[in-house]
Formats: sequence, C-alpha cells, structure tokens
Amino acid sequence: MQDEEFKERESRKQKGRGSRRWWWVAVPILCVVAFVAFYVRTKGSGHLAAAEQNKVPAVRAVPVGAVAIKKGDMSIYINGLGSVTPLNTVTVHSRVDGQLMEVLFTEGQVVKAGQLLARIDPRPFEVQLEQAEGQMAHDQALLKNSRIDLERYKVLWQQDSIPKQQLDTQEALVLQYEGGIKTDQGQIDNAKLQLTYSRITSPIPGRVGLRLVDPGNIIHASDQNGFVVITQLQPITVVFPIPEDNLPPVIEALNKGRRLPVEVFNREQTQKLATGVLLTADNQIDPSTGTVKLKATFDNADNHLFPNQFVNARLLIDERKDVLIIPSAALQRGPQGPYVYVVKPDRTASVRQIAIGEVQGGEASIASGLSDGDLVVTDGAERLREGTKVEVKGQGQGSGMTKGRG
Repeated sequence: MQDEEFKERESRKQKGRGSRRWWWVAVPILCVVAFVAFYVRTKGSGHLAAAEQNKVPAVRAVPVGAVAIKKGDMSIYINGLGSVTPLNTVTVHSRVDGQLMEVLFTEGQVVKAGQLLARIDPRPFEVQLEQAEGQMAHDQALLKNSRIDLERYKVLWQQDSIPKQQLDTQEALVLQYEGGIKTDQGQIDNAKLQLTYSRITSPIPGRVGLRLVDPGNIIHASDQNGFVVITQLQPITVVFPIPEDNLPPVIEALNKGRRLPVEVFNREQTQKLATGVLLTADNQIDPSTGTVKLKATFDNADNHLFPNQFVNARLLIDERKDVLIIPSAALQRGPQGPYVYVVKPDRTASVRQIAIGEVQGGEASIASGLSDGDLVVTDGAERLREGTKVEVKGQGQGSGMTKGRG
C-alpha cells in the first residue's frame, strides 16, 4: 500500500516538471510574435501617414456665370421723371349774367370745339335787341326826312330864297342823324352778341370735367370758379426735366430739325404708355436743381395719358451702331479703373482692363479691352483672382444680340 502511494507521488512530480519546461519554451515564442506584430503595424502606419502628407490636395474650380459678348446696336437714352400736361385747359365762364336754364353735357363727356354746352335765359337779351332795332328804325326815318329837306334847301339857296346858314344847319342835322344810325347799329350788334353769349359753347375740343353750377342758378360773368373746366387730351404733352449737361445734344438735334422720339412709362416702369416726339426745350435752366425742362407731344389716341399723371420719360438722343456690348453685371471697379474677368480657353479667369463707352440700363458698350466672342464673367466674380480655375455654370450670348435696347 505504501509503495503505491510513493509511485503516485513520483508520477505527479514528473508531470509538474514537464509542464514547467513547456511554459518556459512558449513564453519567449509569444514575446517574439508580439514584437513582430507591433513592428509591422507601427511601420505600416508610418508609411500611410507619410503618404497622406505627401499627397497634393486637388484644386476645386469656382462655379461662375459667363456671357459671350457680341456686337450690336445700342440706343442712347436720357431719362427724366415728368408729368402729363394738357395742351390746353379752359375754365368756361359765362360772358353774360342770367339764369342757367339748361345743361347739355354729361360730366366726363368728350366734346368738340363749338359744341353747345348750356343755355342761359335769352329773353332779356331778346328785349334789348328789339329796343335797339326800334331805335334804329326811328333814327332811320329822321335821317330820311332830313336828307329830303337838305335837297330842298339846296334848291332854295340856289334861288337865293333862304340864307346860307339855314342850309348849313340842315347839312349838320343830316350828319347828326347818320351818327345816330351808327350808334343804333352798335346797340343792335351788342344785343345780338349778348343773345349769342346766352348759348355757352366749348372753345376747344376736350374732356368736360365736373359741373360747377347746377341748372336754375343765376350765373354771372364775374364768377371766379366758372361754369365747367374742359381739358384737351388729344394731343397731350409731357413735361420732364433733364440734367443741364445733357442739354447740348438735345439743342443740336432740335436746331437740325430732327424729330427725337420720346417714350413714357408708368411710375413703376413696367408698362409703356405712349410714344411721341420732342416738341421743344425751355428757355432757361433751373439754378436750384441744375435741370432744364423739355416738352414732348403725344397723340394719346388710347387716352393712356391723363393730366397731372406722373410718368417716366425716355428721350432717344442717339444710337450707336455695331458696338461691343456686355451686361453691366460683368463690370468691376479697381484702383486702375474698370475691368472684367475673362474666361480663357483653359477655363481659368483672367483680369482684363477695359474702357467703357456708354452705360444704358443693364448694358454697357466697350470702347477697348475686349474682342468679339470673349467670354466674360457675370456672376461669381467676387470669388475670383488672376488664374483661378473656373467652372462655367451658365453661358449665354451677350446683350448686344438684342437690337435697340437701352
């Protein structure tokens, strides 16, 4: 029994010694494997970091809008804020005193020159006419009798039957009656004129305003407000100021007899109301504003222009033919003057100094610095520098392709 226990203890001791030998072999191997793995990992990360550092970042193109400029015609305009002024405005007054019997127009009606507007009671003037005609008949009878007596006195004087003084007196009496006849004729003409004035007629063609006196009222020639106001609408005029610096070409054109067209638009400049011609310029400059007034006339057949209406007037003073035109949005300002960004064939932006001719609305003519077909940047120029890579997002033709815009 003791022998078996001894053998079992010896067997356990040998197993323990074998396990310790394998542990001392495995530990160094594991350390070597871990070191190799750490070295490989560290070296690979270093290479990746170096590769990232040596990598050149890609240059992104700046998106811009551009327009290919073309040659075209540019209209040169002078603009001014004006008001519609009637060619004629008349406040109709009665020329005689009397009762207004009848009104023969409707408020707002368009009337012709000479058209009957109202009637004043004519009876007092008819009576005056009859009285003047009666006096005329009386004086004509006296004149006829005095002329007969004059012929008799001439015969008697030749026969030496009456003195010369009596003949002279009769001749004076004839002349007196002849003067009376002329006075009577004047009274008749005046009575007829008063009778004519009892019929109120329109002195001009135009539109009738609101009635100021109702039928049945007594009106007088001395009434300040008048009877009605008539405004001529066809033709009609527009008066608008322009800066005094723009006056010389206008005067030159007027002196040469040129008919300068004028267009008028509503206050928001969204609708063209009428087209007319320049009539004249004022004879003096307003020193307080440095402007001079111009007057243009319009047919106004469609009645789009109304008295005292505010309008935007545009006077065509000249037209430039076959010039380079670019949008005003392409213009840039710098210390050396105006410039634009031009997109070169390699899709890079280049600064180009230019000389500007005329600027009208959203367009500008180019005197020098650009050529037909150049691609100029109109949107996104604030992000550009010389040589910047660009990507053209929107490209179109220059505004010069549209003729006659201003």
